[in-house]
Amino acid sequence: MHFDNLISAIIYLVCCYFLFWIGKLVYDLIHSDINVNDELVKKDNCAFALSLVGYYFGLVFAIGGVVVGESAGMVADLIDIFIYGPIAIILLNISTFINDKVILYKFNNKKEVIGDQNVGTGVVELAIYLATGMIIFGSISGEGGGIVTLLAFWAIGQVSFIITGYVYNLITPYCIHDEIEKDNAAAGICYAGAIIGVANIVRHAIGEDFTSWGDSLLTLVCFFGFGVILLPLIRLFTDKVLLPGAKLTDEIVNQEKPNLGAAFIAAFSYIGSSFLITWCL
Repeated sequence: MHFDNLISAIIYLVCCYFLFWIGKLVYDLIHSDINVNDELVKKDNCAFALSLVGYYFGLVFAIGGVVVGESAGMVADLIDIFIYGPIAIILLNISTFINDKVILYKFNNKKEVIGDQNVGTGVVELAIYLATGMIIFGSISGEGGGIVTLLAFWAIGQVSFIITGYVYNLITPYCIHDEIEKDNAAAGICYAGAIIGVANIVRHAIGEDFTSWGDSLLTLVCFFGFGVILLPLIRLFTDKVLLPGAKLTDEIVNQEKPNLGAAFIAAFSYIGSSFLITWCL
């Protein structure tokens, strides 16, 4: 690495950390009624820790989308960083309201995470933040797009999460909302894996260089449709191959203590399959 490249990398890294700090300030402002240190240190609130880590991961992906790709020169790159970075932070925080009102709409997420320390809710919030960050990453990292494409693809990404939740509820013999509200962390982990898996496929679709709305939307619809269709097949694969001799539903909801190990295997199957799909398509 040349010395000039090292200096440029340090400048970009400093800008990224500055944006991350701004993102943290925005989070603290929006959630001013939550004492972060108390929840993490005094109350040992694992549910809140999961949600917060998800936000931080989403923030990293969102900021990363600004700095990857071809460089247009130091000045142009820095302008892009400080235009798209704040927009990405705003969109990431809006996603939490969509999650509250539309995705996990049957209960109060803040009450579940802060009051009840519901790990199932916390891990789904983690997934939504991370998935949104991945969508923003794909929207920004490709060539040929702009602010309009970022906003459009972010909105489409949120719709894809809503559809994924609806389809996931259809293919499971239990109500995901009821199980999560009952503090079933295993159910939340499985659901979170499905959300992240689909988001990864959508990220890949919109990460292509933008040429036209027709081409981009067609690619997005095909990739997303393929991912959603595979959800029940991946669940069947988990039952027959990854958990032979056991039934995933029984492990998640039909025993006194839900099987977290089985839930992690199921989540892995969704996320791992999404990477295989993006590498093959």
